Amino acid sequence: MHVIRRTAALVASLALLPFVPAAPAAAAPTLPACQHFYTGPIPDRPPSPGVGPSPEIGPVNVSGRLPAPGGVSGGYNANGTVTFTFSRVAGARAYRAFRNGQALQWIDDWGQPTLQVTDTAPCQNANYQLLALGDKTGAAANLGQISTAYRLDAGSRLAPFRIPAGTRLTYTVTAYSDTGLTALGYDAGAGFCAVDARNIPWGTRFSVPGYGFCYAADIGSWIKDRIADVWLPGTQADRWGVQIRELVVQP
Repeated sequence: MHVIRRTAALVASLALLPFVPAAPAAAAPTLPACQHFYTGPIPDRPPSPGVGPSPEIGPVNVSGRLPAPGGVSGGYNANGTVTFTFSRVAGARAYRAFRNGQALQWIDDWGQPTLQVTDTAPCQNANYQLLALGDKTGAAANLGQISTAYRLDAGSRLAPFRIPAGTRLTYTVTAYSDTGLTALGYDAGAGFCAVDARNIPWGTRFSVPGYGFCYAADIGSWIKDRIADVWLPGTQADRWGVQIRELVVQP
């Protein structure tokens, strides 16, 4: 009986309070275009005859690594920033956040259930991606799998974005043979490719006629707009030349 009376009294008192509307979401922003990280001149490289690998390159395997961070939630704020949180990955010691293939933030994992990323200079249709690290050295063997890309939707909230499988893209395809690590942090090698991550998010798989399969995990100063760079060893990269190819996005 006492509970019922208290509840009734609470309802009556709430009815006397003034109505306070919910705070509106930040208006859909008019953001500047995302700029390529390299501002220098890019030489004109006309198409040339070339020779690809035989047999063609098969898909690279990045399974067995820490899973990509998920639980992403956030969006554009009235103060002109983009912030989002994500869920921690079991076994991770740190995380890297990227915007269009450029390092955005490093986050240490000390057991917090969620972690936050802030972009103080967002741009139009930016691709935000996350990577878990099994240690804090950034060693290639301990890097996780890159997350799907997230973009601001019409409601200024971050939503998953990927290029639909089967999409065909006409690109200029060059080749490189650099050793070491890709910009994502994987060991460079056959099947890894450099892209303009404003247009093709990292982790996208696509096929290249005459080459085989590519896994987008690198960037390059001259890899801008509709140019992709496939990895080939030594002089094979020179023999590839500059090709015009129709890329086909894979599942």
